[in-house]
Formats: sequence, C-alpha cells, structure tokens
Amino acid sequence: MHARFDIAIIGGGAAGVLAALQLLRQARAPLRIGLFEPAPRLAEGVAYATPRAEHLLNVATGRMSALPDQPDDFLDWRCAQADHVQAARTALKQSYAPRRDYAAYLRDRLAQASQHSQASLEVLPWRIQALARQTSGWTLTAAGDSAWAPRVVLATGNAPRPLPAHGAAELPSPLRVDAWDYPGVAAIAPDAQVCIVGTGLSMVDALLTLAATGHRGRIHLLSRHALLPLPHTPSRAVDEDFPVPTLHALGVRERLRLLRQGVRNAATRGLPWQATMERLRPHGQALWRSLPASEQRRFLRHAMRHWDIHRHRIAPAVHAVLQDLREADRLQLHRARLESVGTADTDRRVRLFARRSDGGRLQLEVDRLVNATGLELRVQAMHNPLLGQLLRDGQALPGAHGLGLATDAEGRLLDAGGRAQQDLRSIGSLRIGEAWESIAVPELRVQAQALARDWTSANG
Repeated sequence: MHARFDIAIIGGGAAGVLAALQLLRQARAPLRIGLFEPAPRLAEGVAYATPRAEHLLNVATGRMSALPDQPDDFLDWRCAQADHVQAARTALKQSYAPRRDYAAYLRDRLAQASQHSQASLEVLPWRIQALARQTSGWTLTAAGDSAWAPRVVLATGNAPRPLPAHGAAELPSPLRVDAWDYPGVAAIAPDAQVCIVGTGLSMVDALLTLAATGHRGRIHLLSRHALLPLPHTPSRAVDEDFPVPTLHALGVRERLRLLRQGVRNAATRGLPWQATMERLRPHGQALWRSLPASEQRRFLRHAMRHWDIHRHRIAPAVHAVLQDLREADRLQLHRARLESVGTADTDRRVRLFARRSDGGRLQLEVDRLVNATGLELRVQAMHNPLLGQLLRDGQALPGAHGLGLATDAEGRLLDAGGRAQQDLRSIGSLRIGEAWESIAVPELRVQAQALARDWTSANG
C-alpha cells in the first residue's frame, strides 16, 4: 500500500490528536491528513491510557481546554456528560477529572472536527519505523506498508525510562512491574511488600492504585532525592507582584534566591508559595531559553528535581491519599540510588541493593518492584527505531543537553547541518531541549494551533 497525504502525523497520543484537531479546524481548503497510531484508541499515550478512575489530571478542569481560543471547552464537555449534568459548574471547573475522561474528550472533539472540516482525516494503525526524504516530500515506512506526504509532524510522545540498575532487564516480569502497566499494578497482591523506584508522578499513580485495590502491605519508596510531589491549593491564587522580568538576566542560583525571597514576600500578604509558581507558569519557556547552556546544565544537575515537585503539582485529593498513607506508617522513604536487583527465595521475591545518600548500603527484599522512574527525555536512550533512523541519516540532531530533538522555536527539526526543515516539525515532548516546557496540555495546544496556522495558510 502506498497512501498519499498532504500532511502526515506520526503519533496519535494527546500531542498528535491536538495537531490533527487544529488542522481540521483551521483548514480552509481540502486537505488530506494521515494520522499514524498503532494503539487501538487515539489520545491514549502514556499518561491518558490509564483506565483507573483514581488517576486524575494534575490541572483543574477549567484550565484543560484543548482549544486556546475556547478556554472553557473541556468544562463544557464535562458539564454535558451524564455523570455531571446536575453538578454545579463552578465546582466542576475547580475539580480534577480522571485522565481517562480527558482522552475521551479529545476523541470526541476530534470526531466533531472531522465532521465539519474541509479537510479529511484518515487514521492508520501503523507503527512508522522509517522516514526518508524524497525530492518533494517524505516516504513513511511501516512493516509492509508505506505512505507519502510533503509535510510530516513528529508527535511520538513520551517514552518510559527503564530501571537504572544492573540485573533489572533480567528480572522476571511478574516480579517487576512498570508504573504505567496499570493492570499490572492493580494485580499486586494485597499483602505484598512493594518497593517503588522513583518518587515522582508515576509513583503517585502506583500508590493510588494500590490504595484503591485494598493493598495492605509495606511500601518502600526509593529515589536519589526522596522528594515527594506537592499539592495545588484550592484557590489557585497568583502572586502578581513577583518580578518575573528580573529573572531573565539571572543565573540559576540567583533565580532560586529571588524565588525564595518572592515566596517570603507573598507569605506576608497571605499568599501560599504556589501563588509564586503560578506567576511563573506562563513564562517557563522564555525563562529556559534565557539561560546560557552552562546555566541550563546547572539547573539539570542541581535544581531540576526540586523544580519539578513545585512546578508539576498534584490535585489536593491525591495529595491527601499520599499523606494518609504516610500517617498510617505504610510508607518508608529511602534516599538512595538503586544499583542492582535480582531474585531471592527461589525466584519468588526481589532482592535489591542501593547506595544511600550518606554512602551506606541498603538491601531490601520485597515481593514486587515497581518502576516509577518516569519519562526518558534523552533521545538517544529512547531506543525508538524511527528517531534513531532520523539521527543516523542526518535528518535530526539531539536537542540541547541530549534532551529530545533539536528544533527551532517553531518546532522545525534541525538537520545535521543545523538547518531548520520547513516540512518536518515536532510537537510535544521531543521539543523539551529547546523549550523545556513542552509536555503539558497548555503548551501542546499552543504548539498545535501554531503548526496548523502555518500549514493551512496560503503560504504554508
């Protein structure tokens, strides 16, 4: 088969669906769009594939519209659902929806746009393995199939990070569970002793599922920094007095110093520290780009994890579950680096060794080991055949500090010579090295809107 499209989108998770949605909405002439996604349902990348009701969005309903020009669109969609027709709109706006509902919302909006667009959308269940430049476009190759398009969007999404320990790959799968293997986590026995490696948002997912399924066993949490996610506040206040422009001329240390002072100043006015972070939220990309490469490296080495727990906060109700588990003495937090894992008790348990932050050695034996180490952001460690081929062929470069792919500010991929390719663009987490803030929906929807505007305009 050799399908032909005007625009091909590789990846049908949230980023790819948002790109398709905007192309459909903005098209003013016939346009054939091909969306390539092997998963059975669209919009279900790593984050939104969860079937679990306890896995909530980390942003309130009122801020999660897929459409930048219709900020209440997700709220409108939720209000129209049978479960919420009697709900107070204000309360629903401030609530945190299950992530599975957001995937359903994106699919609904995509279907509606398809019905009313001058463009046409075809979804193909292909896993694209290679992308080759031709004279006037690109050939996309999957197993036994190929397609052609003059313009291509890379929206390959997030890649889970493997366990960073000797012996992890050889550990039998019943003993080792990925946090994003949602049925696997739910199947952990109620009395099992569990060690979760990683203490970020993936860990929270695993804890929520264990709590929801009646787990009673001891849970060990292990990470290098042993920092746990922090909550949003119900008010979502913003510290409008914080001097964001001042940050641009400062290095990482000076920025952190000014942030701490800003938090103290906000507290004197009755504002929580979250209000200062809310003030920074729209400026994340500009703040990252204003740092010299050496200061970006300093941030990645010394400040990133502290930044993450303050920036990527969780719903108050989710944080309450975490606090309840801690107060019940169900959790034991270890600040250590995992070094090796193996089997014990005739292969029925996991034995792990880690190095504590004080240099001491930690040994644990548990029934299940859960990998919650989060996203793999280094493109050359993703083991993605398509991305690897683009790098080898000189059609792409690793992004700054090896994060994602190198792009210009509009998401155009840079080739081996550093030239921006007008007909090959990226959306989402592959742009993290250039933009830093490039994973959450507020950034994805703006990227999708800009891409569609450029490619559906008369000069696109």
